[in-house]
Amino acid sequence: METHLPSDLLISLKSTKGFDQKDFIAAHQISNQITSVRFNPNKKFNIGDSALDVAEKIPWCNNGFYLHKRPSFTLDPFFHAGAYYVQEASSMFLEEVLKQTCQLDHSLKVLDLCAAPGGKSTLMQSLLSSDSFLVSNEVIKTRVNILNENITKWGAANIVVSNNDPKDFQRLPNYFDIIVVDAPCSGSGLFRKDPTAVTEWSPDNVMLCSQRQQRILADILPALKTNGVLIYSTCSYSMEENEEVVDWLIENHELEGINININDEWGITQTTSAKHKAPGYRFYPDKVKGEGFFISTFRKKNESDSYHTTKPKVISFEKISQTDLSNLKQWVNNEIPEIHFVKWKDDIIALPNSLLLESATLQNALYIKKMGINIGSMIRGELIPSHQLALSNILSPYIAWIEFDSAKALDYLRLNAISTENSQLGWHIVRFCGIFIGFIKILHNRINNYYPKEWRILHK
Repeated sequence: METHLPSDLLISLKSTKGFDQKDFIAAHQISNQITSVRFNPNKKFNIGDSALDVAEKIPWCNNGFYLHKRPSFTLDPFFHAGAYYVQEASSMFLEEVLKQTCQLDHSLKVLDLCAAPGGKSTLMQSLLSSDSFLVSNEVIKTRVNILNENITKWGAANIVVSNNDPKDFQRLPNYFDIIVVDAPCSGSGLFRKDPTAVTEWSPDNVMLCSQRQQRILADILPALKTNGVLIYSTCSYSMEENEEVVDWLIENHELEGINININDEWGITQTTSAKHKAPGYRFYPDKVKGEGFFISTFRKKNESDSYHTTKPKVISFEKISQTDLSNLKQWVNNEIPEIHFVKWKDDIIALPNSLLLESATLQNALYIKKMGINIGSMIRGELIPSHQLALSNILSPYIAWIEFDSAKALDYLRLNAISTENSQLGWHIVRFCGIFIGFIKILHNRINNYYPKEWRILHK
């Protein structure tokens, strides 16, 4: 389908570095959609067993790959198991930015402020050290569920999912080492993926987005540590949302731009802001194999933002009995160091040491949807395991398992009736080509499927 680009957008970009109107327009008329995925380093599988037809590696992301064609991800059990994430290639450049600006082998506190649906959060988690943790936040309530689902599928214990306004993070002053703001924008960089977005674009909307971006950044900066790193990105081409916001940041806050080394062969355009000459990086679809994207990085020079703080209240978790604790440890890989079990609400949660130490501070400041791994609930001495445990990186490899072929795995994911030749009663983890996809419980006369009802595949 031919995409008619707004004339106001084309006129506004004429003086922008790297913009070639003829090639830019031509790139938007190409019907073949570029599809890319990023593999989960903790859930390795044989690509030949999946629906993926891998073409080539994405040069700025270690686990990112382009596909020859877009498969039906809905019908691939590996997708539902969190073995990979479908993510736009340009946005994976965040990995290169983090590697060049942060000491990723150190213990870090990281915030992904506008996180849904979870692509950048899962990418960052894969790069962080085991004693770091990530707060993955989404301000829009209707988008938190998909974020929570994708974080659960990724399987990591050192992530918190929260649902807060940027201003709420001022309760955590000078707290985060890294803050990523992939800001809401006018969306011109996604015209190829979503041609209907063209009808929603206007110069007025660009200005509204620019004002909102500045408000979000002003609200969140007090939570960034001195010498901490701020990463700002949009999927817009407009200078008002990109380089002009960069200048606004430097002019109004104690920040300095950070240069990122790029390979000329990547096709990325380095720009500088008009007033303060701070670096930014533009992705044009006629120059890179990806969609439109902008990213810029800053270091906070000193603490000058105003904020208020509150004294954290003491939050004590309910103690778990030694009997229950002994039972729980059978479900968790005992080779993983410093995993703690706590009672949170009606469930038992597994927290790494980094999150346990910060749990009171985070709970006092934020509205939390997920923290660590929900192990399940203990009923009359028996653990009813959670689906989070099934997909987690902490599940014991010695749990009884049953291997399903593709047809049976899809029946399981559709919550259809399933059968097995296995006669051993009790809990089992369902595997597909060695990757865990969920729990079943075999009883004398039936098999109970514990796949989440709200996640079931409806596609035939």
